Amino acid sequence: MKPLDWRLYPGRLARFWRTSLQFRTVAITVVLSGLAVLIIGSYISISIGNNLFASRSSSVQDAARTAHNLAQDIFSTAETTGGQGAPVELDSLAGTVRDKLIPASANAEGITFALMRTPGQVTPQSMQPISTPDFPQDVVTSSLRKSVTADPTHVQYQSVSLAGGEPAIIVGSQVLAPGAGNYELYLVYPLGDSQQTLNFVTQTLVLGGLALVLLIGAVTYVVVRLVVGPIRLAAETSERLAAGQLEQRIPEKGEDVIATLARSFNGMADSLQQQIIKLAELSRVQQRFVSDVSHELRTPLTTIRLAGDVLYDQRDQFTPSTARTAELLHTQVQRFEILLADLLEVSRYDAGAVELELEPTNLVRLVEDAVDSMQPLAEERGSELRVVAPGGYFEAEVDARRIRRILRNLLGNAVEHGEGKPIVVMVDSNESAIALAVRDYGIGMTPTQALRVFDRFWRADPSRQRTIGGTGLGLAISLEDATLHDGWLEVWSELGIGTCFRLTLPRDPELPIISSPLELPPDDSIPIEGIDSV
Repeated sequence: MKPLDWRLYPGRLARFWRTSLQFRTVAITVVLSGLAVLIIGSYISISIGNNLFASRSSSVQDAARTAHNLAQDIFSTAETTGGQGAPVELDSLAGTVRDKLIPASANAEGITFALMRTPGQVTPQSMQPISTPDFPQDVVTSSLRKSVTADPTHVQYQSVSLAGGEPAIIVGSQVLAPGAGNYELYLVYPLGDSQQTLNFVTQTLVLGGLALVLLIGAVTYVVVRLVVGPIRLAAETSERLAAGQLEQRIPEKGEDVIATLARSFNGMADSLQQQIIKLAELSRVQQRFVSDVSHELRTPLTTIRLAGDVLYDQRDQFTPSTARTAELLHTQVQRFEILLADLLEVSRYDAGAVELELEPTNLVRLVEDAVDSMQPLAEERGSELRVVAPGGYFEAEVDARRIRRILRNLLGNAVEHGEGKPIVVMVDSNESAIALAVRDYGIGMTPTQALRVFDRFWRADPSRQRTIGGTGLGLAISLEDATLHDGWLEVWSELGIGTCFRLTLPRDPELPIISSPLELPPDDSIPIEGIDSV
């Protein structure tokens, strides 16, 4: 199994974000609650750390003062006992200080100390510096020693870091040794226990915060699911209603807002179902009426046509006025026959009883045949028909009869409204489609008129009479024929510039059209003899 490309994940996640209200709500809630927990937890952790340090620092300074007083008392007692000017055993006193300080500091495990001579003194005696074996000499900074020397009456402290990163506080003070001058007493108090406490509190806050965010996310998911579920059900039900399943309804449970929505939706669906059924019944009656009338009129129309043909064939024997009447009768009967045929075709489309008869067809040859059949009518109106076919010579699976009817309707429309100017028929193809366009340079239409050009029995100018026997259904039937092929029939028009109809058909009935090979609006930059390029 081929693994999924990780580069596709961002796009899929973005699409999931756009399409899922539930995911967006839960994600936003979790992110915002996570930020809130992070801010609050950080504040609590910092506050606890500061309080721990302040408390520990206070206790350390108290202990350091006690140790300083103890050491100073030992030195002062030794001087008083020995008498003024008597030599004092300083090294022995140093040992006594060491022995006394270690038990005094036993409460704080890991405390170390050092006694160092203050530099720059000249005294009659001196005492060797002493310290515990594990005293970290590197934590005694020059700044701390300066502070101790400058203010001998108070203890001085600094925050330091021991080996391994353990935090600690070093406290320094100054004591006076008899005959030996000033000495600096330093004690280091590790804060490992306080750091462990802070770490525990921080860990507890992190785990509690994560648990809280997950709980908020789970609660949000459940709540959103309770709200989104009925909305999703309503959306699915509305889609099924739109697909024609008019009996679909939303289950009504409870008396809350969602239940009210379900009842309102179902009421709307009932009303729509009744209206649709009523309209469908009226449509069936109308279709049946048109079909029945069309069929019933065929028999008397046939009789009228036969009688009219007899009169038309003998018109030379009539007076001029009677002969003209016979010609008008013959023309109108033919138009009536075409109208009946169109009405029957429309009724078949309305009833959904139309099927394609696909066959391999060369569209260029079909266009040339249609142009040849319309040539006499075009010449009569003063228009010249031209075919421009850079592509489309291969065979495509289409219903040739219906495509020929579309082309004849488009050509007839162009001849009638072309104002005697040239009419260009273009044919081209690309990878997915084959197209033909009929371009005239006649009166054109407004955008509002172009939107209604495929309506049944609609005319842009009601006062303008049809001069080539049209029924008003040709373009409507042409649109239905194009749609039946899964194709496009589109129009572009401008007043005073002309009109262009474009028919686009799929090269393969099983594959969709990607784009049309002909432009719309048409490319009038191509020079055509007798026509000014735009």
